[in-house]
Amino acid sequence: MSLKVGDMITFERTFTAGIVELFTKISGDEGVHHLTPDEQGRLVVQGLLTATLPTKVGGDHNVLARTMNFEFLRPVFTGDTIICEVTIEKYEKQENNRISIMASFLCTNQDEKQVLRGNFAGFILHTK
Repeated sequence: MSLKVGDMITFERTFTAGIVELFTKISGDEGVHHLTPDEQGRLVVQGLLTATLPTKVGGDHNVLARTMNFEFLRPVFTGDTIICEVTIEKYEKQENNRISIMASFLCTNQDEKQVLRGNFAGFILHTK
């Protein structure tokens, strides 16, 4: 799929205890809030695990990131479904056989409350 300025890519993910446990093992982020359920039986999802949502777009389009900015607005818990909307802000062919890309993103939970926002920039190698 070819991208253009103004495109919005939307997808969602539901975070489970298993995903949090796996990320805990991989990242070493063993904060007690990631290991001990709250009074509702939920774990707090690691911020950087939540931040993998917008990186999916980069992976889908072979973006080599140069910068990523995240603003964590509220906690995400196991059982939450997070909807991520990524908007392409810049998509320009460069002379060096690259495409320069910038995008912003907003992630909301199933209750339509914002949990994460930010932006990323980088490039895509392209063939002529």
